[in-house]
Amino acid sequence: MDNADTKQDVVTVSAAGNELERELLRRVSGGDRDAFRDLYLRYHRRLARFLSRVTRGREDAEEIINDTLWIVWQRAGDFRNASRVSTWIMGIAYRRALKVIRRAATHARVMTLEGTDNEPLAVDALEAADNRQMLERALATLPVEQRLVLEFTYYLDHSCEEIAEIMECPVNTVKTRMFHARRKLRVLLGEDASYGVGGHREY
Repeated sequence: MDNADTKQDVVTVSAAGNELERELLRRVSGGDRDAFRDLYLRYHRRLARFLSRVTRGREDAEEIINDTLWIVWQRAGDFRNASRVSTWIMGIAYRRALKVIRRAATHARVMTLEGTDNEPLAVDALEAADNRQMLERALATLPVEQRLVLEFTYYLDHSCEEIAEIMECPVNTVKTRMFHARRKLRVLLGEDASYGVGGHREY
């Protein structure tokens, strides 16, 4: 199977998943608690994975997840099928996260690097961990909007158009934030860094 076939399979699976989520959201808009449970289970881990990277800890992440999914329950009928369900839900999560992050910033505790465990590591694993820590520290120095653009792109695989919808800004603004974020990371990490965002060498 060549790359074109693989990409087509991914698109097909993604489209099928979106249709399922649209149906779940339609049922949620009618007060179907079973549908909401299914949607909750589909998104809780996805949201937790994203939010754990941009908030201080589990409590903040859980607060945002609960707020986001409560809004989904309340406003499911507002979804107009103009985008993927995931884009709509991530947009809600983004706005909730931004409030929490900015609130945390006023207390000088935004996006601090979490300590790693003390288990012995092989040399290669230790070097990889050091690289990840350096990357995390570099990401944490970026303005929140620039960091989130990278998170949406490399960790959640959203397109520039979807990110623009999530962040409620023009596509060119997303591209500008991406450009500045990549440039800053190059300066902080060095051009020869052998590690990157989401496994990507290029920023």
